[in-house]
Amino acid sequence: MKIAIGADHRGFRLKEYLKNFLKNMGHEVVDFGTHSEISVDYPDFAIPVAEAVANGDAERGILICMTGIGMSITANKVNGIRAGLIYYPEIAELARKHNDINVLCLPGGFISPKDAEKSVDLFLNTDFEGGRHSRRLSKIANYENQR
Repeated sequence: MKIAIGADHRGFRLKEYLKNFLKNMGHEVVDFGTHSEISVDYPDFAIPVAEAVANGDAERGILICMTGIGMSITANKVNGIRAGLIYYPEIAELARKHNDINVLCLPGGFISPKDAEKSVDLFLNTDFEGGRHSRRLSKIANYENQR
C-alpha cells in the first residue's frame, strides 16, 4: 500500500520511527516532511498529505504533531478526507470499521511507539463495515459536496 506521511517538528521522531515500521511491513512510504526538529507549521504538512490521499496519489495518510489535533483539523478541511485522531489502538480499529478514516492522526507527545505501531497496523488492516455506517458517511459527503 502507498502511504503518505507527514509531521511537524513535534511529531518528527515518531514519523521517522513509523516510516521504518511501514517499510518493514512492505509498504511504500512517501514522506512529505518535516525532516528535522526545527519548528515548523503543521498545516504545511497536513495539507499535502491529505491532498495526496484525496487525489488518489496515496491510499492512506498518516499525520503526527504533538497532540494530533492540529493535523486532524487541517486534514479534515480537504474534501474527501476522513481524518481521525487516535490515542489508543482500539480506537484506530473502530475508526476504520465505523468511520472509514483514510488519514490517521497521531499525538506524537502522548502515544508510545508501540501503541503507535499497533494503531497504524489496525488502521491499515481493518476493513470498513459499511451498512449503517455508509449511510452516515454519505450524509457527511453530501454536505461536504454542497460547499
